Amino acid sequence: MDQWAGLTILPVTADRLGDLATVMGNCSTADKCWCAYWYRSNAAFKAGWGEANRGPLERLVRAGAEPGLVAYVEGEPAGWVSVASRRNFDRLNRSTNFAPLDDRDVWAVNCFVVAKPFRRRGLTTRLAAAAASFAIERGAEGVEAYPIEPGPKTGSGDLYLGTPHAFAAAGYREVARPLPRRPVMRRMRS
Repeated sequence: MDQWAGLTILPVTADRLGDLATVMGNCSTADKCWCAYWYRSNAAFKAGWGEANRGPLERLVRAGAEPGLVAYVEGEPAGWVSVASRRNFDRLNRSTNFAPLDDRDVWAVNCFVVAKPFRRRGLTTRLAAAAASFAIERGAEGVEAYPIEPGPKTGSGDLYLGTPHAFAAAGYREVARPLPRRPVMRRMRS
């Protein structure tokens, strides 16, 4: 039997913010970050560490944006993936290491949160695949991700980016490697 037979992945909407809060609340780092790292300046992000970082993502959703997907297993909130147009992420726009590779209209997959009861079962791969489909269905040429190669000093907090293995299993391929342990991986429209 497929362990994910009861898996549903849906865009985050205002009526699903409580489910997103459940997922974020299941991870002490996510509960303080709320993906604000990608939307805010470093100073604002650090100053908002905690409840204040929740605001930017919630405001986007309440304004009608769908900046990511929430996974449910048998109806229980289980995971989150941030996916939106690369242009939306201030930190990516300012990055020298992850500057745009070309002028293609790609979306960025840059954060995963998996609730503790659902970890180590491949949910990140399912979320990465769903993020690609979601972006492409909304007109993106493809999606881009910036995972980290796990190493001896990789903390669990670093894995919010995903791993190259998870993205490869979801159909992404490496297109650049700006840092030794940080590939850029893409999945493009067929």
